[in-house]
Amino acid sequence: MEEEIVYKVSVIVPMYNAEKYVKACFDSVANQTIGFENIELIIVDDHSTDNSKNIALDFAKNYDNVKVLQTEKNTGIAGHARNIGVENATGKYLMFSDADDFYDLTACETLYNFMEEKNADFVTANYANADEDGTPWEKPIFDVNKYGTFKLDSKDFINSFFVLNSSVCNKIFRREFVEKHQLKFLEGVPAEDAFFSYSAMMHTDNIYYNKTVMYYYRVRNKSGTLSVSWNCSKSYFDRINSAYQEIYRIFRENDRMDYYRFFYAKSLTYMLYKFIDSKSIEYDDRIEVLSNMRWFYKLSPELQVPACQKSLELIINKIIDGEYKDTIDICNVIADIRSYMPKEVRENMSKPTFEFYQELL
Repeated sequence: MEEEIVYKVSVIVPMYNAEKYVKACFDSVANQTIGFENIELIIVDDHSTDNSKNIALDFAKNYDNVKVLQTEKNTGIAGHARNIGVENATGKYLMFSDADDFYDLTACETLYNFMEEKNADFVTANYANADEDGTPWEKPIFDVNKYGTFKLDSKDFINSFFVLNSSVCNKIFRREFVEKHQLKFLEGVPAEDAFFSYSAMMHTDNIYYNKTVMYYYRVRNKSGTLSVSWNCSKSYFDRINSAYQEIYRIFRENDRMDYYRFFYAKSLTYMLYKFIDSKSIEYDDRIEVLSNMRWFYKLSPELQVPACQKSLELIINKIIDGEYKDTIDICNVIADIRSYMPKEVRENMSKPTFEFYQELL
């Protein structure tokens, strides 16, 4: 007997200490043009210590289609909470939001109709950053004049690769497809969504990009200073190292190193600036982080993927040669310069250009 589909979309929201933002996130789901009665909202609290869970419970009192679940213990990373959400979802399609972000009010209707029209396994959409107060940035992440709506090709390392970002928050997945291939998020580590998204890609070519802005990522920073997400601890780098090893493994085992080269190019720049900008690590721990991730930077010459900026090439060579003290000195100089830059400039520096990806072909 086939399972009866009650909801068109299940929206899964992992939550931890986001009391300032969660109501706006929930409201952006409840006010969807598709009709909230067609949506299942699953909130998974990761043992918040602020008022987040009470806000969620108060919100849920008014609706039968809102579930508030709890992780067994605090994990600090969204992967475990998202897996709980998927396990409890009953909607035909799955969407994901972080608790401090919010949807465009047409997102569920637009993506549901698009999935139905294309019979896709999953769709990735355009999205935009927003200030901490929820004001959207002027330009979306993907240029709407450059990238129209189209079917993705995993062998297309320029257009398709460029719009297939790692996040699951600007995507919609067919739940049947996720269950069939037993897709899971990594648990206890960052980049859990990259693992999920790229695992999904390896199981299908039935993927589309929709150029409409569907999601808003809230950049939580103050007075133009670097977001707290950049001030990463040694624990963060230890966990991202584990995640990158798993992501490297799935590409290698699926014989997709051709695609991995482009993922690596993006991750290489991102990771270097994470390390450069972090102010939360003591000197000895910075040495250990560089030593533990040396395997990752050694892939640069092996895969023939250089850094996208000359200053970063110098850092990579120093890491490969084990010259960690020199590496840290150079990073400190760059970090000081970046601290005076506008947020948009810093954001753009951490992303390779379209022309850089073309040079990798």
